[in-house]
Amino acid sequence: MLQSKSVFILCFVIILVSSHSLVSCLQTFQKILLPPPITGPEAFAFDSYGEGPYTGVSGGKILKYQGPTLGFTEFAYISPIANKSLCDKATGTFLGDICGRPVGLAFNEKTGDLYIADAYLGLYVVSHRGGQAKRLADSAAGFPFRFLDGLDVDPVTGLVYFTSFSTRFGPSQLVLAVAVKDATGRLFRYDPNTKSVTVLLSGLSGSAGCAVSSDGEFVLVGEFLRNRILRYWIKGPKADTWEIFVPSIPGPDNIRRTDGGDFWVASNSVKLIVVPTEPSAVKISSGGEILRRISLGEYYGDTLVSEANEYKNVVYLGTLTTNFVGNL
Repeated sequence: MLQSKSVFILCFVIILVSSHSLVSCLQTFQKILLPPPITGPEAFAFDSYGEGPYTGVSGGKILKYQGPTLGFTEFAYISPIANKSLCDKATGTFLGDICGRPVGLAFNEKTGDLYIADAYLGLYVVSHRGGQAKRLADSAAGFPFRFLDGLDVDPVTGLVYFTSFSTRFGPSQLVLAVAVKDATGRLFRYDPNTKSVTVLLSGLSGSAGCAVSSDGEFVLVGEFLRNRILRYWIKGPKADTWEIFVPSIPGPDNIRRTDGGDFWVASNSVKLIVVPTEPSAVKISSGGEILRRISLGEYYGDTLVSEANEYKNVVYLGTLTTNFVGNL
């Protein structure tokens, strides 16, 4: 109790001196290390039993966190070669076309299936038992996906929504896509019952993350290169139409729904093509109001942060390059 009082008094002094918020003062940052030499915990998911996080990493594997003693252990993999030693050497997008590079994850809480958007190889699914994932699709409307990114599962219907960053450039050509402000991204929907993929939106500029609302009324999709977030209506009088949800937010990457119905967005102010400044986590209400912004520069420097995912009052932070999962 004495220690808690001391911390509070210290925070109060800091607030008076520097105008920092009490929330920021009490905020702590921790690292959960990945098994070496694995890197790049890009996105996260939690199963219906409250276990996880699960995360996709370089080399085509999905890892599951088993607590402080066991840490992260292998749960699933994308390609047959992904569990070979060759793919352990993969970093960033290196060997992604061979090993796979999972970048979007979400569970269907009713079936226990984990859906995976692999940047190189397409849309996959794996059962709650793990193992080798099954490819569901690698193209839509006659065009290959090329560069998949974000993914979410509608909590009401079980339909899967996912995005492609570009139809013209692949993951290893990200710098080119950013340089020319590519606008060939798409938003898709996969129906597990009909096993079909539908293109919902096209002409998106760097469509990265997506997230379905708690009630299944709409899906959000971020445009990394246009610095904004769109809302595509799934149901209601505006069904099958879209509108601007947040008109100005620096480089939105993955978007994740919270238990309370709000959303966390990984945001990166991009400067000099793909070098971010002041990476941050931004919390947004279901009505588009910015509720909170956490600067992550002191923890990540100029590293691009790919996801902020809140679970049981802890915000898990992902990147394409680090050897750890950060949490606040």
